[in-house]
Amino acid sequence: MPRPEPDQSSPIPRATVRRGWGPLMLAGLVCALSLLVTWLAWSGARRDTAADLAAQFDYRARDLATATVRRMAVYEQVLRGAQGFMRGSAEVDRQDFADYFRLQNLQQHFPGIEALGIAAIVAPAQLAAHEAAVRAQGFPGYHVHPEGARPLLSSITHIEPFTGRNLRAFGYDMYSEPVRRSAMAAARDSGRAALSGKVVLVQEGSNPQAGVLMYLPVYREGMPTATPDERRAAIVAWVYAPFRMNDLMRGVGGADADDLEVQIYDGARAVPDALLFDSQGATTWRTPRLRHTVQADISGRRWTLAIASSPAFEARLDTDRPRVIAGTGIGLAFLLALVVWLLAGARRRAVHLARAMTLELRQSYERIEAEQARMHVILQNAYDAFVALDASGRITDWNARAATLFGWSAQEAIGQDAGALLLPPEARVPGTEGFAQFRASDGEPIVPGQPAELRARQRDGATLPVEIVVALLPAEVGKGASAFVRDLRPRKAAEERERLRQARLDEARTALARSQKLEAVGKLTGGVAHDFNNILHIISANVQLMLKAGDTGNGSGEKRLHGILAAVERGAKLASQLLAFARRQPLHPSVVHIDQLLDRMDSLLHRAAGESVDIARSGADGEALWPALVDPNQLENVLLNLVINARDAMDGRGKVTIRLENAGLEAVAADPGIVPGDYVLVAVADTGQGMPPEVMERAFEPFFTTKPEGKGTGLGLSMAHGFVKQSGGHIRLASVPGAGTTVSIYLPRCRDETGVAPPA
Repeated sequence: MPRPEPDQSSPIPRATVRRGWGPLMLAGLVCALSLLVTWLAWSGARRDTAADLAAQFDYRARDLATATVRRMAVYEQVLRGAQGFMRGSAEVDRQDFADYFRLQNLQQHFPGIEALGIAAIVAPAQLAAHEAAVRAQGFPGYHVHPEGARPLLSSITHIEPFTGRNLRAFGYDMYSEPVRRSAMAAARDSGRAALSGKVVLVQEGSNPQAGVLMYLPVYREGMPTATPDERRAAIVAWVYAPFRMNDLMRGVGGADADDLEVQIYDGARAVPDALLFDSQGATTWRTPRLRHTVQADISGRRWTLAIASSPAFEARLDTDRPRVIAGTGIGLAFLLALVVWLLAGARRRAVHLARAMTLELRQSYERIEAEQARMHVILQNAYDAFVALDASGRITDWNARAATLFGWSAQEAIGQDAGALLLPPEARVPGTEGFAQFRASDGEPIVPGQPAELRARQRDGATLPVEIVVALLPAEVGKGASAFVRDLRPRKAAEERERLRQARLDEARTALARSQKLEAVGKLTGGVAHDFNNILHIISANVQLMLKAGDTGNGSGEKRLHGILAAVERGAKLASQLLAFARRQPLHPSVVHIDQLLDRMDSLLHRAAGESVDIARSGADGEALWPALVDPNQLENVLLNLVINARDAMDGRGKVTIRLENAGLEAVAADPGIVPGDYVLVAVADTGQGMPPEVMERAFEPFFTTKPEGKGTGLGLSMAHGFVKQSGGHIRLASVPGAGTTVSIYLPRCRDETGVAPPA
């Protein structure tokens, strides 16, 4: 939109020019609004500084409570070390205990521990003997105090350092005082450390402090401690440590201890009688700005920490920033009012320019927003996943396809490192180096003109092949990149399907060529066998006529004619086998129950196989075998030939299995001759040497044999192939070298058991 020139009249209709008080009133209004904004900013700055101070105080208060709990946990570990030193006995050598205390150097490393001592249990009946034994060790003034009859006595028999105020505790019966007794009983029954309530230590003099004691039980070595009763029976002493609260808390606050006013109460309520520690020494008239109450559980005892801010801490409140904001705002308010007053005379032109600029800016924003919305819609509906990266390799844009492909939503992915999120661990370092090389080469691809293929990682850890195209993308700082990622699984699946289709097509072509080859050989063999059979008939007829006429000349001539007849019969049999392969032999099909046929052939098959060959039969359990419509004589010949072949393949020793089943066959692309339907399966399997693939390719060819010369004609499998095909069935050969051979014959099921053969 064109902007008006400075000397151009106002485009606002019926606009009036204000004179007199108008500019001054406008300047005053602007000044008031500016002062209001300044006050709001000043108030916000004060609230922010107060919130910062409160956050610091809250952190310091919680840190103090945590430090106190940690410090007491450390002291508990010190007691556990002394417990281990005692090894389940209260009879500890004093010098050894003193050396242990000195080597631990507890007063330097663990400030706050007043002493480390052992409170041994003394039976009332043994009190005199106990006091005499201790006095004999060089302590003539030792006695258990306070005096009086009690059911259970204890005595502080060891305490280090054994000097100064600690000498007052020597021989003191802590079990006689209720607060101490409660903690000692809790430690004894639970087997864990127990902290006493508020007490005044025996060591205190004229200016006593509040104190507490921590106890840890010592059980007699070798005695059971699984139940409270067993622990009460096994207790021999307590190892304990007294604490003066002022000394204990002196080092907990650290260098900034003066920032907080701390009061510690024994129990869950902050009552004056339970006050253990007060950092100020006495309650002051001042009301702290910040307060915080924290409860902490220490060795089975609850403490309440009332923490308040000290004047030194509150002095840290930042007042400079609100002052600067107030001063700057006031100055800017008056300066802005002055500028408005000076420019009020040119209001129409200023309003015109402002409106023109506003309209132009709005239109520019609308164009940018429309373009952004258009790009967002395009990217969200793109087929490929879109990922944008900044200069550090972190994700800045993530479309819906990327969320679907990788499993992370846009909220989860944006801000993450792309290499750590999308690349498998072994590819992250090369991926990071490749991205750096891409940025250094100003976006030149690693493989010019080609997208890159790599493996990406999904949310569940699985990897998938993807194709990625990366382009350089200017970022706010440095150079980023935009990438379109395409899932290659559909393409690779299509390629795999095409490969499998081509493989199946090649198999079908091979099977078709093999079938055509066998068909051609069959036609040639059938024609030759048919003509050869006719010639044999002529020879046979003439020889028989000569024998009937007696025109043999002598006995040797008759013998030769009989030899000719025998040769003619062998030739006729050979021609019959060739006709069977060529599917031109005369068949006489009838309804045959193959399992019954095998029952009749059982003895014949065993004689043909020999005594060293085991013949077994198997079939579907509980299922009646379907009948088949075949020539039973030819089927018997086929089964006999298959058993003889199996015997020869096993060198006359092994096992032949004949399996009978009902089978349903579907169309198979690798064998176009298979007609879908119901069949009766007859499978003959042996345990012989098997066939290599090159032998299986030619197994059904006539006269092909691997047997030595004179051991076979090579027509057994070819005749079986021709018979099965002529009967409307299928034959398959399966063999693994060294694992035997299986010949499977599928004969069509006969649904009409009347015995009427279907038309040829």
